Amino acid sequence: MENRILREFILNCLEEDIGEGDHSSLACIPENASGKAKLLIKESGILAGVRIAEQVFSVVDNQLKIEIFIKDGAKIVPGDVAFIVSGNQQSILRSERLVLNIMQRMSGIATSTREYVDRIQGLHAKILDTRKTTPGMRFADKEAVRIGGGENHRIGLFDMIMLKDNHIDYAGGIRPAIVRTLEYLKRKNKKLKIEIEARNLKDIEKILACGGIDRIMLDNFSLEGTKTAVKMIAGRFETESSGGITLETVRSYAECGVDYISVGALTHHIKSLDMSLKASGI
Repeated sequence: MENRILREFILNCLEEDIGEGDHSSLACIPENASGKAKLLIKESGILAGVRIAEQVFSVVDNQLKIEIFIKDGAKIVPGDVAFIVSGNQQSILRSERLVLNIMQRMSGIATSTREYVDRIQGLHAKILDTRKTTPGMRFADKEAVRIGGGENHRIGLFDMIMLKDNHIDYAGGIRPAIVRTLEYLKRKNKKLKIEIEARNLKDIEKILACGGIDRIMLDNFSLEGTKTAVKMIAGRFETESSGGITLETVRSYAECGVDYISVGALTHHIKSLDMSLKASGI
């Protein structure tokens, strides 16, 4: 499924960018001219997107060759050369912006994720992403989080049950939401993990009384509230802190004893990492 999604994504992006033709290249570059280009790093961080860049080059022109010097997940500094691509010059130019857009974004996500992971080093908690991703690029955003050392929450609406505030309110409360969910999974013969959101300590009490779930999300809890909730849950279910957690506060939340900390900002407050694809060896 992922290979199909990736190929369709690349084809759609190329159609958006090239349209009826790359007239800039067609106008001044000979059709059979060959050359090389290097992926030059301009900013320190964590490299991500090399695997997908390979696929972009292959889809554009399967005769393009890429020599990789730095792999996904490695630390990079200005002046590093991540890879050199060689082959038809027009093909390289058609690939250039898509490769850069993907790699700059993914490397920015991976770099931010690594910062969060480093802040809680030595503690039990793990950093998670969310579904706050760019439409059509979720697979790349979530791959970048993994490259940065984080873990993926659910991929979409299909691979985990997540009972949030609106689900609970529409269902008429915590108990009916859980009961109906368990009945649904049994009726459909599905085995999906169930996470439910708690907005306060009273919600925690109701969830504990009902049971039947796998993880409790502590949504926008204070540090003191988080400590109390973790003690109340006492390891019976997984715990996840979520809501407005920053680099400055993430370690304090991890020290409360939660299992997971989800950070939506990883994939929706993105600072892309600067890099360029420069003609080389001509």
